[in-house]
Amino acid sequence: MTGGYILAIDQGTTSSRALLFDGDCNVKHVAQKELPQIYPQSGWVEHDPELIWQDTLEACRQCLVVANGLPVHAIGITNQRETTLLWDRKSGEVLHNAIVWQDRRTAARCQELEAQGHGEMITARTGLLLDPYFSATKLAWLLDNVPGARDRAEKGELAFGTVDSFLLWRLTGGRVHATDATNAARTQLFDIHRQVWDDDLLALHNIPANLLPDVRDCSGQFGETDPELLGRALPVLGIAGDQQAATFGQAAFQPGTLKSTYGTGCFALANTGDKAFASRNRLLTTVAWRLDGKVTYALEGSIFVAGAAVQWLRDEMKFFTDSAMSEAIAATAASTQGVYMVPAFTGLGAPYWDADARGAIVGLNRDTGIAQITRAALEAVCYQTKDLLDAMTADGAPLPPTLRVDGGMSDNNWCMQFLSDILDIPVERPVVTETTALGAASLAGLACGFYPSMEQIAARWQCEQRFEPKMEANVRASLYAGWQTAVGRTRTT
Repeated sequence: MTGGYILAIDQGTTSSRALLFDGDCNVKHVAQKELPQIYPQSGWVEHDPELIWQDTLEACRQCLVVANGLPVHAIGITNQRETTLLWDRKSGEVLHNAIVWQDRRTAARCQELEAQGHGEMITARTGLLLDPYFSATKLAWLLDNVPGARDRAEKGELAFGTVDSFLLWRLTGGRVHATDATNAARTQLFDIHRQVWDDDLLALHNIPANLLPDVRDCSGQFGETDPELLGRALPVLGIAGDQQAATFGQAAFQPGTLKSTYGTGCFALANTGDKAFASRNRLLTTVAWRLDGKVTYALEGSIFVAGAAVQWLRDEMKFFTDSAMSEAIAATAASTQGVYMVPAFTGLGAPYWDADARGAIVGLNRDTGIAQITRAALEAVCYQTKDLLDAMTADGAPLPPTLRVDGGMSDNNWCMQFLSDILDIPVERPVVTETTALGAASLAGLACGFYPSMEQIAARWQCEQRFEPKMEANVRASLYAGWQTAVGRTRTT
């Protein structure tokens, strides 16, 4: 198959986007709408589902205009994971704002379940730790707190889904209620070993099975779009959660390869092949992708706040008007002068998993200014990545020869150099940094032959810039020890 495009939908935490990819995996066009965040209470984070839908639809329409009549062979979808929606099966009306993955409202419920001794069983089956991050307790909260939701759910009137499933339902005019194995694996309701929704987990959370979507491979038939929406019926042929899609887009196809995405949060995934690698250091075991019924697993470290810390400096602290300015500002500071930022705005993720931890800036002195705090925010992203890499190697994973990076923050050369320095391994940034969307496009393209094979996708990956470590070992050790002390001051567990 030659000519034309694949349309990728990339619905993220802070924006809804659509991208056109050509046969060489290059981006032809990007259409994007920023997504406002809703904070009803401290630690609560929500999105407007109708805004997600309308912005996604408009972005797709803009891309189709740019395609200018050339064939669009398929749609691939990638999405912010764990974010939870509940809607009416007939009308499509959503019963409540989407509860975002960052939301911590179910922290007390998770602590209760842990105290009751359920944590070990949950981790054994799902690969996940008991934390508000995942969808199960969010869905249970909706059923218990939205008037009439539980009764309607038990009558089969409602549907649950993560954002991919919601968009697919809307795109197909309500004909398809499905998800893929990667998104199912993040709900904490799915047995990643048997690849089925788990009856015991459903019973534990009191969730009716009839709410759940069908779970499919990441590359394959998910239905066709309603012709009235995009002017034609287009097949949806690929779905994967954003971090798994980025791993696929980075062509991390071999066991032992590692990628790290720097967006709102930071997520490092190491391919572990057909082995579901059980972590002893509070990392997550997850599904990297499922193709032709065969599962590839990954070991994942999840950091809740990365780029969001820079956004906070921009929007709340008014340090600068454009996040890209953080690079030049940080570079003006010879050091942070001992200042550390621990951006635990919504708790700490891996390897700490402290839902009640809150952010802090420590080591302030009279000479501390915007440059030092901005540099500390960028350094914090790198220190957190070292936390993850150290946990992975402690679990027995080999130290990767390089780290492949992507996401908005990977454009920050200063940050990527410091990342290489603190990890003491080379960092590689690809030519195509839209790896999350590329992963979704690649999965869809594989299903229709637009991209003939994974080998050809891997062959098209190119390094745009490689950052080599330059920091002396004693400096690295001293800086990281300071970080660990700063993290300790924010901990509640």
